[in-house]
Amino acid sequence: MNKDSVLEVRNLSVSFGERCVVEDVSYTLRRGETLGIVGESGSGKSVSSLALMGLLPPQATVHGSATLGHTDLLSLDEQGFRNIRGSRISMIFQEPMTSLNPVKKCGHQVLEMIKEKGKREEDKERVIELFREVHLPRPEKIFESYPHEISGGQKQRVMIAMALINRPDIIIADEPTTALDVTVQKTILDLLNQLQQKHGISIIFITHDLGVISQVADHIMVMYRGHVVEQGPAADILHNPQQPYTRGLLACRPPLDHRPHRLPTVEDYLQAPNSEIITQKSELNPQKPEHKTSLLSISSLSVTYTLKRSLLGKPLQTLHAVDGISFDIHEGETLGLVGESGCGKSTLGRALLRLIDHSDGSILYRGTPLDQLNGRQMRALRPKLQIIFQDPYSSLNPRITIGDAIAEPLKVHPKSQNNQNNQNTPNTPNTPNTPNTPNTPKDQVLTLMQHVGLDPDWYNRYPHELSGGQRQRVCIARALILQPELVICDESVSALDVSVQAQVLNLLNDLKERYHYTYLFITHDLSVVHYMADRILVMRQGRIVESGSPDALFTHPQTDYTRSLIDAIPRIPSPPQPGAN
Repeated sequence: MNKDSVLEVRNLSVSFGERCVVEDVSYTLRRGETLGIVGESGSGKSVSSLALMGLLPPQATVHGSATLGHTDLLSLDEQGFRNIRGSRISMIFQEPMTSLNPVKKCGHQVLEMIKEKGKREEDKERVIELFREVHLPRPEKIFESYPHEISGGQKQRVMIAMALINRPDIIIADEPTTALDVTVQKTILDLLNQLQQKHGISIIFITHDLGVISQVADHIMVMYRGHVVEQGPAADILHNPQQPYTRGLLACRPPLDHRPHRLPTVEDYLQAPNSEIITQKSELNPQKPEHKTSLLSISSLSVTYTLKRSLLGKPLQTLHAVDGISFDIHEGETLGLVGESGCGKSTLGRALLRLIDHSDGSILYRGTPLDQLNGRQMRALRPKLQIIFQDPYSSLNPRITIGDAIAEPLKVHPKSQNNQNNQNTPNTPNTPNTPNTPNTPKDQVLTLMQHVGLDPDWYNRYPHELSGGQRQRVCIARALILQPELVICDESVSALDVSVQAQVLNLLNDLKERYHYTYLFITHDLSVVHYMADRILVMRQGRIVESGSPDALFTHPQTDYTRSLIDAIPRIPSPPQPGAN
């Protein structure tokens, strides 16, 4: 394969006012090669690539050079960028749902991208053929489908088709697999590798996960706070990292061969580069006692949606999102619920809290049937049952300070604290009742902010002033302020950087140990659920297909579906052994 240079970036710097967010970034991208740019949110990896596309806001100041062939991209005006976007350099954005126009059909959006248009029928057939090439099922139907009518993985394939339609020299893939299932993620990564080999395209792959980058990259560049801290061949970076920051990114991914008591974080490595502290934190979890007391009992639970009705309102087509599920959640345990998107796990979590209605079956909370409670009785029980949603951006009101957001449940349930203290029984061990318990709502919020790792001085800050990980801590604090017994974590770490994810997972375990919480941990990430859970339920198409302890499930999976989920987890390849042929 021809390895001639296709892009030369030299001393790229980007500033917003007096703040420099990217400083002196230099690299070479060769033809047919994949360069992986890895780093935490805010490291400048996406900004540096948006500069190559001319997609930065007008207030951004860009210096340096980026030579594509004989063109310096950084010297182009808007018309110049329009000429090269799509034809010579294309971009696959992170979130296909917001990148695709919801009121236009998928195929028509790809048609708009064609630079050299021919006859409409010929262009349509060209798009449909490209849909086949990116392994979209029923390409003719998807051509006429709206984005909301196809799955997340299919929407991402449409985005890839849009990037490929003009056969560009370079594709920038900006976090294209974040928040996707491991199986869909593996499919997208394999697809990009196949397309690259077939068309000789050069790829800049941006991610925060070195496990993902190990599957696709020939060279890796690690960024931290706008600077390149390390770069080189992928094998060297993955197996012999020189910088503490890179070692931290590698270490904070939950391992699959053992279950550490705590996950190391990037901060651990930056503050103590000598890995002794990290080794001490990598002890195996002790054997946990069996949980016998049932907190929540679910029997033959079903949730059915009506997809199509007749003119008279009679259901013609239904979807069994949850289909006859039965299991118990034991007091004090973390029960993992894992499966692909669309399997019904989030629907199940919401049904357990009666946020949506179930069509059949029963839910017993300490023997009390939740479906028989009226609205007033259910509201009185809400403080005991809380949920942490996936997206901390949309979960918080941007007009309310984080202190007020955390305190809001206390205003909605003003009597819950008194009730908990009056009903403090052995069945509610998480209810503190000590002389040091804060009395006023603000005191309770400030105390809890410290417990979840938020600076109390941030009480009057707004959500946009915090990072993604800090916002998720606010959501955790808001869910825990009423001292619940059961907390449902619905994909609560799936969209976070691996470094922030490690901090949040450690926090959840610390809070569980401190307050004896019970968790239902919903995720599609098997490495995370292996680390967090005492038991795991594997869900597929609305049903539980397998259950067991994390170690037993990963060592001896009983179903092909579970094996496929485990095989799809991105693993960093082992280094070659000395003397091996």
